[in-house]
Amino acid sequence: MEKIRDFLRETGVFFLATTDGDQPKLRPLGAFLEADGKLIFGVGDFKEVYRQLCANPKVEIAACKPNGHWLRYTGKAIFETDERYAAQIIKNTGLEAIYNAETGHKLMTFHLEDATAVDIPIMGAGESLL
Repeated sequence: MEKIRDFLRETGVFFLATTDGDQPKLRPLGAFLEADGKLIFGVGDFKEVYRQLCANPKVEIAACKPNGHWLRYTGKAIFETDERYAAQIIKNTGLEAIYNAETGHKLMTFHLEDATAVDIPIMGAGESLL
């Protein structure tokens, strides 16, 4: 997990791929939390991405470093029930204006299970990180 965490921290922005029916959907993310031996990601309960994850939890995260190495982190999104994860991500990212009692929006957190992670150079075979 440490190698994936370090990779994502170095890139700053990474991309989450989901599906909407038979159409792939990709969006940039930047926030995540390392806790309890997992990498925890969050999406708003009012967003299409949340509905897509509920309908089909198979996802892929991709990130690219300036040196050309890129990460493919693939798995099944498993939603968390511990609300501390969402509270910590919100605090760390300054998203209190979006996720609060007044707006009614909730940050839904998840980690990946049955996952694979590969660090892939520009040329050559990738290295498994899990």
